[in-house]
Amino acid sequence: MTEIKIILAAYFLILLGIGIYSYLRVKSASDYFVAGKRGSWWQVSGSLFATIIGASAILGTIELSQRAGWAALWFLGSASAGLFVLAFLTSRISRLGNYTLPELLGYFYGKKAQKLATILIPVAWLGVVAAQVIGGAKILSSIGLFTYTQGALLAGVVFILYTLIGGQLSILKTDFFQSLVILAGLFTLFFIRFRQLSPADIPPITGSSLLNDRFGPLDLFFLLITYSITFVVGPDIYTRIFCARNQKIARLSVVVVAILILPVAFMLTFLGITAAPGEASAASSQFVLPGTSFLPPWALGLLIAALLSAVMSSASTTLLTSSMIVAELFTGNLNQKRSLLLTRWFVVLLGFLSLLIAIQVTSVLKALLIALSFFSGAFILPMIAGLARWPVNSKMVLPAILTGGFMALAGRIVSEFVSGNWGYFLISAAFILNAVLLLFRAPSPRNAPKFPQD
Repeated sequence: MTEIKIILAAYFLILLGIGIYSYLRVKSASDYFVAGKRGSWWQVSGSLFATIIGASAILGTIELSQRAGWAALWFLGSASAGLFVLAFLTSRISRLGNYTLPELLGYFYGKKAQKLATILIPVAWLGVVAAQVIGGAKILSSIGLFTYTQGALLAGVVFILYTLIGGQLSILKTDFFQSLVILAGLFTLFFIRFRQLSPADIPPITGSSLLNDRFGPLDLFFLLITYSITFVVGPDIYTRIFCARNQKIARLSVVVVAILILPVAFMLTFLGITAAPGEASAASSQFVLPGTSFLPPWALGLLIAALLSAVMSSASTTLLTSSMIVAELFTGNLNQKRSLLLTRWFVVLLGFLSLLIAIQVTSVLKALLIALSFFSGAFILPMIAGLARWPVNSKMVLPAILTGGFMALAGRIVSEFVSGNWGYFLISAAFILNAVLLLFRAPSPRNAPKFPQD
């Protein structure tokens, strides 16, 4: 265990060191918010991949695979599908966007819509940040050196400090290498586990295993409209696009990651469904990957560091994105001098709130899906309408956002506590009502949204 402690201490110190180095390199708000818009395709791809393959992806796939078998492939498979759709919109997003998603809403529907988004998105994204803290806590508690709460505190404090001092420069610098570590770790575990098993030990992939009584067609449909769609319209995804040097690099990065996620989905699902009985039973309270029981301490320490890399990257990106959006609410424009200072204050505040949520809610899937349900119901259709230049009634955008968001949130909560399909019914109604309000009547030239020219 001493070797594990040394490796983890070195890992956390390296993260903080990179943050301090990047702090010294930050010369402008653009450097801190979008790394000066100088990202190459491999930097943006690495950062996008590391952002997506965080605690929500790894633990979410493991949790679902141990409950629903091969149907867990849909979890990251739906993320990949969302990214392929995003690739068609990347050029327009890159051309119109600057720092945040609410800015785009402001372009499409005016300042009121932008201000509402700057209030609601960070609130919803607290659950997304909390999901990463939950992942870090489960990883650290799984090795027996920390309790769940101690792991949450350690992971939370480190990623808050890392994000606070270095911003997007430190995130973009480390994410590519963290992506390589994540891929190497997952492939090694997959290879070791595959070599241990005989063909009879591996459940076959069939139509009934991809959709079953634990995860049926209805579950897949609502996963697509509440999870997959957030990769088409997502604040953290858009910040990666805004970091790209040009539109071509942005689109290429999205396509590369969409393809790369598919084998990762297979490896994670395979590792989950082939877990030993003892490992599977522990997965509800700890993060356990098959094969870790026979690794030597130094290898286990490196594995934990690799998994933490996935968590830290997603946590820092989502936290910084949320903090930028809140700061924008108070300054009106992130190019103002005080925006940088305000963003750093909100990094601390939102990070602390997410840490409190993570201590109380220990399920990655619950924290993630509740947060994303609200975001999806509120913002997906207005954003797609803006990007596609659909003729909507701009006077009804604010009611559509509020009604859709809170109804979808209510549906997700109902689905957690009430049997039957009432929760799914409410989520469907949220999207329908959102669309009805936006398209209730053809907008007159006076109240139609004025889309920016290409």
